[in-house]
Amino acid sequence: MTEPVDFCRLDEAIARYVRSGDAVHVMMGHSRWSALVRELARQHWGKPSRLTLIMASLSSLGAVLFRAGCLEKVVTVYSGDSFPVFTPNPVFQEAYGSGAVEVENWSFLTYIQRLRAAATGVPAVVTGSVRDSSMAENDAYQEVDTAFGRVGLVAPLVPDVTLVHAAVADRQGNLAIAPPMFEGVVGALASRRGVIATVEKVVDDLRPWSTLVRIPAHRVRAVVEAPFGAHPGGVYAGPEGTRLPVRGYLEDIPFWISVREATRGADFDAWVREWVLEPADHETYLAKLGPERLADLVRGAEHPPAAPPAVRRDDAPTGAEKAAVWLADLLARRVAEMPADTVLAGAGLANLAAWVGVGRAREAGHEVALAAELGLWDYTPTPGDPFIFSFHNFPSSSMLLDTEQVLGNLVNGARFRSIACVGAAQIDRRGDINTTRIEGGPYLVGSGGGNDVITGADEVLVVGAMGRRRFVEKCGYVTSPGRRVRAVVTDLGVLTMRDGELVLTHVAPGPEPLADRVARVRERCGWDLAVSPHLRELREVSTADVEELRSYDPEGHFLGRGRTPVPTPGSITERKADVHTR
Repeated sequence: MTEPVDFCRLDEAIARYVRSGDAVHVMMGHSRWSALVRELARQHWGKPSRLTLIMASLSSLGAVLFRAGCLEKVVTVYSGDSFPVFTPNPVFQEAYGSGAVEVENWSFLTYIQRLRAAATGVPAVVTGSVRDSSMAENDAYQEVDTAFGRVGLVAPLVPDVTLVHAAVADRQGNLAIAPPMFEGVVGALASRRGVIATVEKVVDDLRPWSTLVRIPAHRVRAVVEAPFGAHPGGVYAGPEGTRLPVRGYLEDIPFWISVREATRGADFDAWVREWVLEPADHETYLAKLGPERLADLVRGAEHPPAAPPAVRRDDAPTGAEKAAVWLADLLARRVAEMPADTVLAGAGLANLAAWVGVGRAREAGHEVALAAELGLWDYTPTPGDPFIFSFHNFPSSSMLLDTEQVLGNLVNGARFRSIACVGAAQIDRRGDINTTRIEGGPYLVGSGGGNDVITGADEVLVVGAMGRRRFVEKCGYVTSPGRRVRAVVTDLGVLTMRDGELVLTHVAPGPEPLADRVARVRERCGWDLAVSPHLRELREVSTADVEELRSYDPEGHFLGRGRTPVPTPGSITERKADVHTR
Protein backbone atom coordinates (compact mmCIF):
# COMPACT_ATOMS: atom_id res chain seq x y z
CA MET A 1 0.00 0.00 0.00
CA THR A 2 1.30 3.44 -0.92
CA GLU A 3 2.15 5.61 2.08
CA PRO A 4 0.09 8.80 2.42
CA VAL A 5 1.77 12.00 1.26
CA ASP A 6 3.48 13.91 4.05
CA PHE A 7 2.27 17.53 4.17
CA CYS A 8 5.01 19.14 6.22
CA ARG A 9 7.40 22.05 6.69
CA LEU A 10 10.37 22.76 4.42
CA ASP A 11 12.98 21.70 6.97
CA GLU A 12 11.07 18.52 7.78
CA ALA A 13 10.81 17.53 4.11
CA ILE A 14 14.57 17.69 3.53
CA ALA A 15 15.48 16.12 6.88
CA ARG A 16 13.08 13.20 6.43
CA TYR A 17 13.60 12.35 2.78
CA VAL A 18 17.14 13.28 1.71
CA ARG A 19 20.00 11.09 2.95
CA SER A 20 23.77 11.31 2.72
CA GLY A 21 25.02 9.62 -0.42
CA ASP A 22 21.78 10.28 -2.31
CA ALA A 23 21.53 11.12 -5.98
CA VAL A 24 19.33 14.21 -5.73
CA HIS A 25 17.51 15.27 -8.88
CA VAL A 26 16.40 18.91 -9.11
CA MET A 27 13.66 18.88 -11.75
CA MET A 28 13.73 21.74 -14.24
CA GLY A 29 10.48 23.02 -15.65
CA HIS A 30 9.98 26.68 -16.45
CA SER A 31 10.54 27.07 -12.69
CA ARG A 32 14.29 26.58 -12.40
CA TRP A 33 14.84 26.73 -8.66
CA SER A 34 13.03 25.92 -5.42
CA ALA A 35 13.07 26.70 -1.73
CA LEU A 36 13.83 23.00 -1.27
CA VAL A 37 17.26 23.41 -2.85
CA ARG A 38 18.01 26.33 -0.56
CA GLU A 39 16.99 24.20 2.42
CA LEU A 40 19.12 21.32 1.12
CA ALA A 41 22.14 23.63 1.17
CA ARG A 42 21.29 24.81 4.70
CA GLN A 43 21.02 21.32 6.16
CA HIS A 44 24.07 19.88 4.39
CA TRP A 45 26.33 22.93 4.72
CA GLY A 46 29.88 21.89 5.56
CA LYS A 47 28.97 18.20 5.73
CA PRO A 48 30.67 15.46 3.69
CA SER A 49 27.26 14.27 2.48
CA ARG A 50 28.66 12.84 -0.80
CA LEU A 51 25.56 13.89 -2.73
CA THR A 52 25.28 13.43 -6.48
CA LEU A 53 23.42 16.39 -7.98
CA ILE A 54 21.37 15.57 -11.08
CA MET A 55 20.37 18.94 -12.48
CA ALA A 56 20.07 19.96 -16.12
CA SER A 57 20.99 23.65 -15.81
CA LEU A 58 22.89 24.76 -12.73
CA SER A 59 22.83 28.53 -13.30
CA SER A 60 24.46 30.79 -10.74
CA LEU A 61 22.54 29.49 -7.73
CA GLY A 62 23.94 26.01 -8.24
CA ALA A 63 27.17 27.47 -6.93
CA VAL A 64 25.59 27.57 -3.46
CA LEU A 65 25.57 23.75 -3.33
CA PHE A 66 29.20 23.66 -4.49
CA ARG A 67 30.22 26.06 -1.74
CA ALA A 68 28.30 23.97 0.78
CA GLY A 69 30.86 21.19 0.30
CA CYS A 70 28.20 18.47 0.18
CA LEU A 71 28.59 17.43 -3.46
CA GLU A 72 30.66 14.55 -4.77
CA LYS A 73 29.44 14.49 -8.36
CA VAL A 74 27.25 16.46 -10.78
CA VAL A 75 25.35 15.00 -13.74
CA THR A 76 24.37 17.97 -15.86
CA VAL A 77 23.88 19.64 -19.21
CA TYR A 78 24.82 23.25 -18.48
CA SER A 79 27.18 24.55 -15.77
CA GLY A 80 27.20 28.30 -16.15
CA ASP A 81 25.36 31.55 -15.60
CA SER A 82 22.07 32.33 -17.34
CA PHE A 83 21.39 35.96 -16.39
CA PRO A 84 22.00 38.49 -17.71
CA VAL A 85 24.19 36.61 -20.21
CA PHE A 86 25.29 33.01 -20.67
CA THR A 87 28.84 32.74 -19.35
CA PRO A 88 31.13 30.35 -17.46
CA ASN A 89 31.00 30.53 -13.68
CA PRO A 90 34.24 30.55 -11.65
CA VAL A 91 32.81 28.39 -8.83
CA PHE A 92 32.03 25.54 -11.21
CA GLN A 93 35.33 26.02 -13.03
CA GLU A 94 37.33 25.79 -9.81
CA ALA A 95 35.47 22.73 -8.49
CA TYR A 96 35.71 20.80 -11.77
CA GLY A 97 39.30 21.86 -12.41
CA SER A 98 40.52 20.82 -8.96
CA GLY A 99 38.58 17.56 -8.98
CA ALA A 100 36.67 18.54 -5.84
CA VAL A 101 33.46 17.75 -7.74
CA GLU A 102 33.27 15.24 -10.59
CA VAL A 103 31.20 16.34 -13.58
CA GLU A 104 29.43 14.14 -16.11
CA ASN A 105 28.36 16.11 -19.17
CA TRP A 106 25.36 15.31 -21.39
CA SER A 107 23.17 17.06 -23.92
CA PHE A 108 19.60 17.99 -23.01
CA LEU A 109 18.06 15.15 -24.97
CA THR A 110 20.43 12.45 -23.74
CA TYR A 111 20.00 13.65 -20.15
CA ILE A 112 16.22 13.36 -20.50
CA GLN A 113 16.46 10.07 -22.38
CA ARG A 114 18.53 8.58 -19.56
CA LEU A 115 15.85 9.59 -17.06
CA ARG A 116 13.23 8.14 -19.39
CA ALA A 117 15.07 4.81 -19.48
CA ALA A 118 14.96 4.75 -15.67
CA ALA A 119 11.29 5.75 -15.57
CA THR A 120 10.23 3.06 -18.05
CA GLY A 121 12.43 0.34 -16.58
CA VAL A 122 14.34 -0.50 -19.76
CA PRO A 123 18.11 -1.15 -19.91
CA ALA A 124 18.74 1.61 -22.47
CA VAL A 125 17.05 4.13 -24.75
CA VAL A 126 18.02 4.86 -28.36
CA THR A 127 19.38 8.33 -29.02
CA GLY A 128 20.43 10.25 -32.12
CA SER A 129 22.53 12.73 -30.13
CA VAL A 130 26.11 12.58 -28.78
CA ARG A 131 27.55 10.46 -31.63
CA ASP A 132 30.90 11.82 -32.87
CA SER A 133 31.16 14.14 -29.87
CA SER A 134 33.42 13.81 -26.83
CA MET A 135 30.35 12.87 -24.78
CA ALA A 136 30.31 9.57 -26.66
CA GLU A 137 33.15 8.56 -24.30
CA ASN A 138 30.77 8.61 -21.31
CA ASP A 139 30.36 5.16 -19.74
CA ALA A 140 26.56 5.41 -20.01
CA TYR A 141 26.70 5.74 -23.82
CA GLN A 142 27.34 2.96 -26.31
CA GLU A 143 26.93 2.41 -30.03
CA VAL A 144 25.88 -1.03 -31.20
CA ASP A 145 25.19 -2.69 -34.52
CA THR A 146 21.67 -4.05 -34.84
CA ALA A 147 19.53 -5.56 -37.56
CA PHE A 148 18.08 -2.04 -37.94
CA GLY A 149 21.45 -0.35 -38.32
CA ARG A 150 23.99 1.17 -35.93
CA VAL A 151 22.34 2.92 -33.01
CA GLY A 152 23.43 4.99 -30.04
CA LEU A 153 22.18 3.90 -26.61
CA VAL A 154 22.08 5.69 -23.25
CA ALA A 155 21.79 3.86 -19.95
CA PRO A 156 19.24 4.72 -17.22
CA LEU A 157 19.92 7.65 -14.88
CA VAL A 158 18.24 6.84 -11.57
CA PRO A 159 17.81 9.52 -8.89
CA ASP A 160 17.10 8.56 -5.30
CA VAL A 161 14.81 11.54 -4.78
CA THR A 162 13.50 14.38 -6.95
CA LEU A 163 12.96 17.96 -5.78
CA VAL A 164 10.45 20.06 -7.70
CA HIS A 165 8.47 23.26 -7.41
CA ALA A 166 4.98 22.69 -8.76
CA ALA A 167 2.27 25.31 -8.96
CA VAL A 168 -0.52 23.45 -7.13
CA ALA A 169 -1.13 20.22 -5.21
CA ASP A 170 -4.36 18.65 -4.11
CA ARG A 171 -4.83 17.03 -0.71
CA GLN A 172 -3.92 13.61 -2.08
CA GLY A 173 -0.56 14.94 -3.34
CA ASN A 174 -1.18 15.12 -7.09
CA LEU A 175 0.90 17.92 -8.62
CA ALA A 176 -0.14 20.37 -11.35
CA ILE A 177 2.42 22.29 -13.40
CA ALA A 178 1.72 24.58 -16.34
CA PRO A 179 3.79 24.15 -19.50
CA PRO A 180 6.33 24.76 -20.97
CA MET A 181 7.91 21.84 -19.16
CA PHE A 182 11.61 21.92 -20.12
CA GLU A 183 12.85 18.43 -19.09
CA GLY A 184 9.35 17.12 -18.39
CA VAL A 185 8.50 14.89 -15.44
CA VAL A 186 10.35 11.69 -16.34
CA GLY A 187 12.84 12.29 -13.53
CA ALA A 188 10.00 12.42 -11.03
CA LEU A 189 8.77 9.10 -12.37
CA ALA A 190 12.30 7.64 -12.34
CA SER A 191 13.35 8.44 -8.78
CA ARG A 192 13.65 5.47 -6.42
CA ARG A 193 11.97 7.01 -3.38
CA GLY A 194 9.84 9.63 -5.12
CA VAL A 195 9.25 13.37 -5.13
CA ILE A 196 9.51 16.16 -2.58
CA ALA A 197 7.54 19.16 -3.80
CA THR A 198 6.98 22.75 -2.88
CA VAL A 199 3.79 24.32 -4.21
CA GLU A 200 2.20 27.74 -4.30
CA LYS A 201 -1.06 26.39 -2.95
CA VAL A 202 -2.81 23.21 -1.83
CA VAL A 203 -6.42 22.86 -3.07
CA ASP A 204 -9.18 20.37 -2.39
CA ASP A 205 -9.73 19.24 -5.98
CA LEU A 206 -7.49 19.46 -9.06
CA ARG A 207 -9.86 17.78 -11.50
CA PRO A 208 -10.88 21.09 -13.17
CA TRP A 209 -7.20 21.38 -14.19
CA SER A 210 -6.57 17.69 -14.87
CA THR A 211 -4.81 18.47 -18.17
CA LEU A 212 -2.08 20.20 -16.16
CA VAL A 213 -1.64 17.49 -13.51
CA ARG A 214 1.76 16.04 -14.35
CA ILE A 215 2.85 13.98 -11.33
CA PRO A 216 0.51 11.50 -9.63
CA ALA A 217 0.28 11.33 -5.86
CA HIS A 218 1.69 7.83 -5.57
CA ARG A 219 5.06 9.21 -6.74
CA VAL A 220 5.04 12.01 -4.13
CA ARG A 221 6.55 11.62 -0.65
CA ALA A 222 6.12 15.13 0.73
CA VAL A 223 4.41 18.42 -0.13
CA VAL A 224 5.33 21.81 1.34
CA GLU A 225 3.04 24.77 0.78
CA ALA A 226 5.53 27.56 0.03
CA PRO A 227 4.28 30.61 -1.87
CA PHE A 228 7.00 32.05 -4.11
CA GLY A 229 8.85 28.78 -3.57
CA ALA A 230 10.44 29.03 -7.02
CA HIS A 231 12.10 32.40 -6.31
CA PRO A 232 14.25 33.73 -7.92
CA GLY A 233 12.72 31.55 -10.61
CA GLY A 234 9.11 32.17 -11.52
CA VAL A 235 5.82 30.39 -11.98
CA TYR A 236 3.70 30.53 -15.11
CA ALA A 237 0.11 29.80 -14.13
CA GLY A 238 -0.85 28.73 -17.64
CA PRO A 239 -2.57 30.15 -20.71
CA GLU A 240 -6.02 31.72 -20.71
CA GLY A 241 -8.72 29.09 -20.34
CA THR A 242 -6.60 26.55 -18.45
CA ARG A 243 -4.94 28.83 -15.91
CA LEU A 244 -4.20 27.22 -12.58
CA PRO A 245 -5.77 28.68 -9.42
CA VAL A 246 -2.62 30.59 -8.37
CA ARG A 247 -1.05 33.92 -9.18
CA GLY A 248 2.02 33.46 -11.32
CA TYR A 249 5.12 35.59 -11.03
CA LEU A 250 8.12 36.46 -13.16
CA GLU A 251 11.70 35.40 -12.65
CA ASP A 252 13.55 37.89 -10.46
CA ILE A 253 16.32 38.72 -12.90
CA PRO A 254 18.02 41.35 -10.70
CA PHE A 255 18.29 38.68 -7.99
CA TRP A 256 19.81 36.19 -10.45
CA ILE A 257 22.32 38.85 -11.44
CA SER A 258 23.21 39.49 -7.81
CA VAL A 259 24.06 35.80 -7.36
CA ARG A 260 26.20 35.83 -10.46
CA GLU A 261 28.09 38.88 -9.24
CA ALA A 262 28.57 37.41 -5.78
CA THR A 263 30.15 34.24 -7.17
CA ARG A 264 32.79 36.43 -8.81
CA GLY A 265 33.80 38.35 -5.72
CA ALA A 266 35.25 37.86 -2.28
CA ASP A 267 31.78 38.38 -0.79
CA PHE A 268 30.14 35.14 -1.99
CA ASP A 269 30.23 33.61 1.49
CA ALA A 270 28.64 36.76 2.87
CA TRP A 271 25.95 36.57 0.18
CA VAL A 272 25.26 32.92 1.05
CA ARG A 273 24.99 33.74 4.74
CA GLU A 274 22.58 36.59 4.04
CA TRP A 275 20.28 34.79 1.59
CA VAL A 276 20.63 31.08 2.36
CA LEU A 277 21.98 30.31 5.82
CA GLU A 278 20.60 33.09 8.02
CA PRO A 279 16.90 33.18 7.04
CA ALA A 280 15.45 30.71 9.56
CA ASP A 281 12.62 29.62 7.30
CA HIS A 282 10.90 30.41 4.02
CA GLU A 283 8.70 33.06 5.60
CA THR A 284 11.78 34.91 6.83
CA TYR A 285 13.30 34.72 3.35
CA LEU A 286 10.15 36.21 1.79
CA ALA A 287 10.05 38.96 4.41
CA LYS A 288 13.64 39.85 3.56
CA LEU A 289 12.68 40.14 -0.11
CA GLY A 290 9.82 42.39 0.88
CA PRO A 291 6.16 42.46 -0.17
CA GLU A 292 6.66 45.23 -2.73
CA ARG A 293 9.28 43.27 -4.65
CA LEU A 294 7.11 40.15 -4.69
CA ALA A 295 4.06 42.13 -5.76
CA ASP A 296 6.05 43.59 -8.66
CA LEU A 297 6.91 40.08 -9.85
CA VAL A 298 3.22 39.12 -9.75
CA ARG A 299 2.15 42.27 -11.61
CA GLY A 300 4.83 41.64 -14.20
CA ALA A 301 3.39 38.19 -14.92
CA GLU A 302 -0.18 39.48 -15.21
CA HIS A 303 0.48 42.36 -17.60
CA PRO A 304 2.42 42.68 -20.83
CA PRO A 305 5.78 44.40 -20.45
CA ALA A 306 6.06 48.12 -20.92
CA ALA A 307 7.24 49.40 -24.27
CA PRO A 308 11.04 49.16 -24.44
CA PRO A 309 12.99 52.39 -24.07
CA ALA A 310 14.03 54.18 -27.21
CA VAL A 311 17.29 52.81 -28.55
CA ARG A 312 20.25 54.92 -29.56
CA ARG A 313 20.68 55.28 -33.31
CA ASP A 314 23.64 57.63 -33.46
CA ASP A 315 26.44 55.32 -32.29
CA ALA A 316 28.21 53.03 -34.74
CA PRO A 317 27.27 49.34 -34.82
CA THR A 318 29.46 47.03 -32.77
CA GLY A 319 31.16 44.01 -34.28
CA ALA A 320 28.57 41.79 -32.62
CA GLU A 321 25.75 43.81 -34.16
CA LYS A 322 27.28 43.57 -37.61
CA ALA A 323 27.64 39.80 -37.31
CA ALA A 324 24.06 39.49 -36.09
CA VAL A 325 22.72 41.51 -39.04
CA TRP A 326 24.67 39.43 -41.56
CA LEU A 327 23.48 36.22 -39.88
CA ALA A 328 19.87 37.46 -40.06
CA ASP A 329 20.37 38.12 -43.79
CA LEU A 330 21.73 34.62 -44.37
CA LEU A 331 19.03 32.99 -42.23
CA ALA A 332 16.16 34.74 -44.04
CA ARG A 333 17.64 33.66 -47.36
CA ARG A 334 18.12 30.04 -46.26
CA VAL A 335 14.57 29.84 -44.84
CA ALA A 336 13.28 30.74 -48.30
CA GLU A 337 15.66 28.51 -50.23
CA MET A 338 15.17 25.28 -48.26
CA PRO A 339 12.30 26.10 -47.40
CA ALA A 340 12.60 25.66 -43.62
CA ASP A 341 9.77 24.75 -41.28
CA THR A 342 11.47 25.89 -38.11
CA VAL A 343 14.42 27.79 -36.68
CA LEU A 344 15.88 27.06 -33.27
CA ALA A 345 18.56 29.37 -31.91
CA GLY A 346 20.89 29.10 -28.99
CA ALA A 347 20.67 31.85 -26.43
CA GLY A 348 22.44 35.17 -26.79
CA LEU A 349 23.60 36.84 -30.00
CA ALA A 350 22.53 33.90 -32.20
CA ASN A 351 19.05 34.17 -30.78
CA LEU A 352 18.69 37.88 -31.47
CA ALA A 353 19.87 37.37 -35.05
CA ALA A 354 17.39 34.51 -35.45
CA TRP A 355 14.54 36.69 -34.20
CA VAL A 356 15.36 39.31 -36.84
CA GLY A 357 15.94 36.77 -39.60
CA VAL A 358 12.74 34.85 -38.91
CA GLY A 359 10.83 38.14 -38.76
CA ARG A 360 12.07 39.03 -42.22
CA ALA A 361 11.22 35.56 -43.56
CA ARG A 362 7.69 35.81 -42.16
CA GLU A 363 7.23 39.26 -43.71
CA ALA A 364 8.19 37.68 -47.03
CA GLY A 365 5.40 35.13 -46.62
CA HIS A 366 7.31 32.12 -45.28
CA GLU A 367 5.50 30.28 -42.48
CA VAL A 368 8.54 29.38 -40.42
CA ALA A 369 8.19 28.63 -36.70
CA LEU A 370 10.53 29.90 -34.01
CA ALA A 371 11.28 27.21 -31.43
CA ALA A 372 13.06 27.28 -28.06
CA GLU A 373 14.42 24.24 -26.25
CA LEU A 374 12.51 25.09 -23.07
CA GLY A 375 9.37 23.91 -24.91
CA LEU A 376 8.23 26.89 -26.99
CA TRP A 377 6.92 26.32 -30.51
CA ASP A 378 5.99 29.04 -32.99
CA TYR A 379 6.38 31.94 -30.58
CA THR A 380 6.77 35.66 -31.18
CA PRO A 381 9.64 37.34 -29.28
CA THR A 382 8.93 40.26 -26.99
CA PRO A 383 10.58 43.61 -27.82
CA GLY A 384 12.73 44.91 -24.99
CA ASP A 385 13.28 41.44 -23.48
CA PRO A 386 16.30 39.62 -24.95
CA PHE A 387 16.06 36.53 -22.74
CA ILE A 388 15.10 33.52 -24.84
CA PHE A 389 13.13 31.86 -22.01
CA SER A 390 11.24 34.98 -20.97
CA PHE A 391 7.79 34.26 -19.54
CA HIS A 392 6.48 37.02 -21.79
CA ASN A 393 7.08 34.75 -24.80
CA PHE A 394 4.91 31.93 -23.43
CA PRO A 395 1.44 33.33 -24.32
CA SER A 396 2.45 33.95 -27.93
CA SER A 397 3.41 30.31 -28.56
CA SER A 398 1.07 28.18 -30.63
CA MET A 399 2.21 25.15 -28.61
CA LEU A 400 3.74 24.91 -25.13
CA LEU A 401 5.66 21.65 -24.94
CA ASP A 402 8.87 20.31 -23.41
CA THR A 403 12.46 19.88 -24.54
CA GLU A 404 12.05 16.29 -25.69
CA GLN A 405 9.10 17.21 -27.91
CA VAL A 406 10.77 20.32 -29.37
CA LEU A 407 14.27 18.94 -29.92
CA GLY A 408 13.44 15.28 -30.42
CA ASN A 409 10.21 15.31 -32.41
CA LEU A 410 9.93 18.71 -34.10
CA VAL A 411 13.21 20.51 -34.74
CA ASN A 412 15.06 17.23 -35.35
CA GLY A 413 12.01 15.34 -36.58
CA ALA A 414 12.17 13.36 -39.81
CA ARG A 415 9.26 15.35 -41.29
CA PHE A 416 10.55 18.84 -40.43
CA ARG A 417 13.19 20.93 -42.18
CA SER A 418 15.08 22.96 -39.64
CA ILE A 419 17.88 25.47 -39.24
CA ALA A 420 19.90 25.93 -36.06
CA CYS A 421 21.56 29.25 -35.19
CA VAL A 422 24.20 28.87 -32.48
CA GLY A 423 27.25 30.43 -30.92
CA ALA A 424 30.55 28.71 -30.17
CA ALA A 425 33.32 29.21 -27.65
CA GLN A 426 35.59 27.36 -30.10
CA ILE A 427 35.11 26.13 -33.66
CA ASP A 428 37.67 24.37 -35.82
CA ARG A 429 38.29 24.14 -39.54
CA ARG A 430 35.92 21.14 -39.87
CA GLY A 431 33.11 22.96 -38.07
CA ASP A 432 33.37 20.97 -34.84
CA ILE A 433 32.18 23.12 -31.91
CA ASN A 434 33.35 23.22 -28.30
CA THR A 435 31.32 24.84 -25.52
CA THR A 436 32.37 22.47 -22.72
CA ARG A 437 36.02 22.79 -21.75
CA ILE A 438 39.31 24.08 -23.12
CA GLU A 439 41.97 21.39 -23.36
CA GLY A 440 44.46 22.17 -20.60
CA GLY A 441 42.36 25.19 -19.64
CA PRO A 442 39.10 26.17 -17.98
CA TYR A 443 35.68 24.58 -18.02
CA LEU A 444 33.19 26.50 -20.15
CA VAL A 445 29.48 25.66 -19.76
CA GLY A 446 28.58 22.38 -21.47
CA SER A 447 26.28 21.41 -24.30
CA GLY A 448 22.85 22.63 -23.30
CA GLY A 449 20.71 21.68 -26.28
CA GLY A 450 23.57 22.52 -28.64
CA ASN A 451 24.66 18.98 -29.41
CA ASP A 452 21.08 17.85 -30.00
CA VAL A 453 20.10 20.58 -32.43
CA ILE A 454 23.49 20.80 -34.18
CA THR A 455 23.46 17.02 -34.66
CA GLY A 456 19.88 16.85 -35.88
CA ALA A 457 19.10 20.09 -37.72
CA ASP A 458 19.22 20.11 -41.51
CA GLU A 459 21.81 22.85 -41.37
CA VAL A 460 23.62 24.94 -38.79
CA LEU A 461 24.59 28.63 -38.90
CA VAL A 462 27.15 29.79 -36.35
CA VAL A 463 27.92 33.31 -35.12
CA GLY A 464 30.96 34.58 -33.23
CA ALA A 465 33.67 37.24 -33.17
CA MET A 466 36.71 36.40 -35.29
CA GLY A 467 39.75 35.60 -33.17
CA ARG A 468 42.37 32.92 -32.64
CA ARG A 469 40.96 31.84 -29.28
CA ARG A 470 37.65 31.00 -30.95
CA PHE A 471 38.80 29.77 -34.38
CA VAL A 472 41.22 26.91 -33.67
CA GLU A 473 42.92 24.27 -35.80
CA LYS A 474 41.22 21.43 -33.92
CA CYS A 475 38.88 21.40 -30.92
CA GLY A 476 40.36 19.39 -28.06
CA TYR A 477 36.84 18.68 -26.82
CA VAL A 478 34.02 18.28 -29.31
CA THR A 479 30.67 19.27 -27.83
CA SER A 480 28.92 19.20 -31.20
CA PRO A 481 30.18 17.65 -34.45
CA GLY A 482 30.40 20.01 -37.40
CA ARG A 483 29.09 17.88 -40.24
CA ARG A 484 25.89 19.98 -40.58
CA VAL A 485 27.54 23.40 -40.19
CA ARG A 486 26.88 25.42 -43.33
CA ALA A 487 28.45 28.77 -42.44
CA VAL A 488 30.06 30.80 -39.66
CA VAL A 489 29.19 34.51 -39.59
CA THR A 490 31.67 36.82 -37.88
CA ASP A 491 32.29 40.52 -37.46
CA LEU A 492 34.93 40.37 -40.22
CA GLY A 493 33.35 38.05 -42.76
CA VAL A 494 31.62 34.74 -43.44
CA LEU A 495 33.26 31.33 -43.51
CA THR A 496 31.35 28.73 -45.53
CA MET A 497 31.78 24.95 -45.53
CA ARG A 498 33.41 23.73 -48.73
CA ASP A 499 34.35 20.04 -49.08
CA GLY A 500 34.48 19.51 -45.32
CA GLU A 501 36.46 22.65 -44.45
CA LEU A 502 35.52 26.23 -43.64
CA VAL A 503 36.79 28.78 -46.18
CA LEU A 504 36.40 32.56 -46.39
CA THR A 505 33.62 33.36 -48.88
CA HIS A 506 32.48 36.85 -47.79
CA VAL A 507 34.40 39.73 -46.29
CA ALA A 508 33.12 42.74 -44.35
CA PRO A 509 33.00 46.10 -46.12
CA GLY A 510 35.42 48.82 -45.11
CA PRO A 511 37.68 51.63 -46.27
CA GLU A 512 40.79 49.42 -46.36
CA PRO A 513 41.79 47.66 -49.58
CA LEU A 514 40.19 44.25 -50.03
CA ALA A 515 43.53 42.48 -49.67
CA ASP A 516 44.07 44.09 -46.25
CA ARG A 517 40.63 43.06 -45.04
CA VAL A 518 41.21 39.48 -46.17
CA ALA A 519 44.61 39.44 -44.48
CA ARG A 520 43.02 40.64 -41.25
CA VAL A 521 40.55 37.74 -41.27
CA ARG A 522 43.28 35.20 -41.99
CA GLU A 523 45.48 36.69 -39.27
CA ARG A 524 42.73 36.18 -36.69
CA CYS A 525 42.10 32.58 -37.69
CA GLY A 526 43.88 29.71 -35.93
CA TRP A 527 44.54 27.77 -39.12
CA ASP A 528 45.71 28.55 -42.63
CA LEU A 529 42.33 29.81 -43.81
CA ALA A 530 41.63 29.27 -47.48
CA VAL A 531 39.95 32.06 -49.46
CA SER A 532 37.27 31.35 -52.04
CA PRO A 533 38.17 32.40 -55.59
CA HIS A 534 34.65 33.82 -55.72
CA LEU A 535 35.04 36.05 -52.65
CA ARG A 536 32.20 38.53 -52.17
CA GLU A 537 31.74 41.64 -50.04
CA LEU A 538 29.01 41.84 -47.40
CA ARG A 539 26.62 44.79 -47.40
CA GLU A 540 26.92 47.79 -45.14
CA VAL A 541 24.91 47.55 -41.92
CA SER A 542 22.30 50.29 -41.82
CA THR A 543 20.89 52.36 -38.98
CA ALA A 544 17.55 50.57 -39.45
CA ASP A 545 19.27 47.18 -39.07
CA VAL A 546 20.85 48.20 -35.80
CA GLU A 547 17.65 49.77 -34.51
CA GLU A 548 15.75 46.53 -35.14
CA LEU A 549 18.33 44.48 -33.23
CA ARG A 550 18.51 46.92 -30.34
CA SER A 551 14.74 46.96 -29.99
CA TYR A 552 15.07 43.41 -28.61
CA ASP A 553 18.14 44.14 -26.47
CA PRO A 554 18.00 47.84 -25.55
CA GLU A 555 20.49 47.46 -22.69
CA GLY A 556 23.02 45.71 -24.91
CA HIS A 557 23.38 42.51 -22.89
CA PHE A 558 24.23 40.46 -25.98
CA LEU A 559 25.11 43.14 -28.52
CA GLY A 560 28.46 44.17 -27.11
CA ARG A 561 27.52 47.65 -25.96
CA GLY A 562 27.69 49.34 -22.57
CA ARG A 563 24.90 48.23 -20.29
CA THR A 564 22.66 50.16 -17.98
CA PRO A 565 23.35 48.87 -14.44
CA VAL A 566 20.54 46.73 -13.07
CA PRO A 567 19.63 47.31 -9.41
CA THR A 568 20.15 44.17 -7.35
CA PRO A 569 19.99 43.13 -3.70
CA GLY A 570 22.89 44.67 -1.86
CA SER A 571 23.38 47.25 -4.62
CA ILE A 572 25.43 44.83 -6.70
CA THR A 573 25.44 45.76 -10.37
CA GLU A 574 26.14 43.81 -13.52
CA ARG A 575 29.62 43.81 -15.01
CA LYS A 576 30.15 43.29 -18.69
CA ALA A 577 30.79 39.64 -19.48
CA ASP A 578 33.79 38.80 -21.62
CA VAL A 579 32.89 35.37 -22.98
CA HIS A 580 29.69 34.26 -24.68
CA THR A 581 29.50 30.53 -25.17
CA ARG A 582 25.96 29.72 -26.31
